[in-house]
Amino acid sequence: MDKATLIGLVLGIGAILIGQALEGGHIGSIMQFTAALIVLGGTFGAVFVSFPFDGVIGAFKDVKITLKEPPHNPYQVISQITGYANKARKEGILSLEKEVKNVEDPFLKKALTMAVDGIEPHALREAMETELGYLEEHGKMSSKVYKAAGGYAPTIGILGAVLGLIHVMENLNDPSKLGSGIAVAFVATVYGVASANLLFLPLASKLELRHRHEMILKEMILEGVVSVSTGENPRLIEEKLKAFLTEKQKNMHAS
Repeated sequence: MDKATLIGLVLGIGAILIGQALEGGHIGSIMQFTAALIVLGGTFGAVFVSFPFDGVIGAFKDVKITLKEPPHNPYQVISQITGYANKARKEGILSLEKEVKNVEDPFLKKALTMAVDGIEPHALREAMETELGYLEEHGKMSSKVYKAAGGYAPTIGILGAVLGLIHVMENLNDPSKLGSGIAVAFVATVYGVASANLLFLPLASKLELRHRHEMILKEMILEGVVSVSTGENPRLIEEKLKAFLTEKQKNMHAS
């Protein structure tokens, strides 16, 4: 479980609600179903117009990614590849044919299969870099969806406020209701700004970070498999792959 995401959501939403209460306001006064309907409905309506259906649905599903720690430990990947390198050096590259069947990561499995099939290292790298380019672009879709939602939400919130004010202006004959009516109208603006800055844009940033983490792992896998196919020293391969890690990751492993 990614504690940072949960802490951020609780802290952000909690600060707004507590601040509202400390100022003497009622939390219930900012709980307006109509305002939420206008902002969220309008925002996701604009998102569906902007992106393919599958892309938007995929973005909804990818929310779970932000609630979990990255699934792959880079040191486990390094250990796995150096293990392949040791076996290939002792028994030949064809000895990895049995290992391929147990590989779960599709990218690693494809690269290792090409190496076992005797594909030249430069051709292997070229083919897998083409796939990397596709994965790089395709993987950005979810973050783009939420970034767009973060741009639309405040504007839709203003639209909701204007609609509310129109309703208020239609009831000017009853001055006693003007204050509460105007307050309710501006709740839509609060929803628009809050959802953009506490939910949509942070989700986009977290998804970008997760995607970059995955791409670095895939780049590391490619470099490792190419090195295995050329028969490089396993120790050298290990040091080469460690270059893809951050200093924090290196220090955590060392400790």
